[in-house]
Amino acid sequence: MQLNLSKVLSFNAGYVDTASFLAIHGLFAAHVTGNFVTLGAALVSTNHAGAWAKLAALPMFCAVVLLTRLLHSRFERANKRSYRFLLLSMLALFAVAAVLSLIYLPFPATDTWPSFIVGMLLVAAMAIQNAMHRMHWAKESPTTVMTGSTTQLMLDLADSLAGNGNVDKTSIKTRIKNNFPNMLGFALGCAIAALVYHYALWLIFIVPVALMGLAYAIRERYKKA
Repeated sequence: MQLNLSKVLSFNAGYVDTASFLAIHGLFAAHVTGNFVTLGAALVSTNHAGAWAKLAALPMFCAVVLLTRLLHSRFERANKRSYRFLLLSMLALFAVAAVLSLIYLPFPATDTWPSFIVGMLLVAAMAIQNAMHRMHWAKESPTTVMTGSTTQLMLDLADSLAGNGNVDKTSIKTRIKNNFPNMLGFALGCAIAALVYHYALWLIFIVPVALMGLAYAIRERYKKA
């Protein structure tokens, strides 16, 4: 099985989401809607741990997606591709987050400026990944939020088990083949992040830098939009 871009980015998304949740007190970097739940929990906790980061996550995510689209449009008007620039931007954001984490980890269970900045850098990087999926990887399976992929996988499995003659079995096999590796990669990323957090905390935000370096190296191995 060839290592392609979607597999690496799915693993990275699962890793970053779990790493940010554990190290930055409940912050989801890859799918920001979960922060509404953890924000509610933080507001009724004794120290409101991470409340400011969770509150800022959605505006940050929206602003970066908007900026990413504007930059992409500007590149298009100049007859250039935004692809490499955006991937390198993700790499740069992860690199700055890694440097700060090396200096300030472990983050205390309160809002501090280092944990807030690291959290926003991670959210910004994942916002770019989400935007790039719509602009460059539209034919690829999602690499961040797995809810839709899981739902589709279960529907396809149900149709296969039921032997429904009205469904296109070839399309079902193709979707399963495309979705399952990304889902597995995301889950493995979550598990590895938990292990790194427990056994080698100082490495927790260095791993995404290495993963983005790998993603950049294989950047052309994807189904173009």
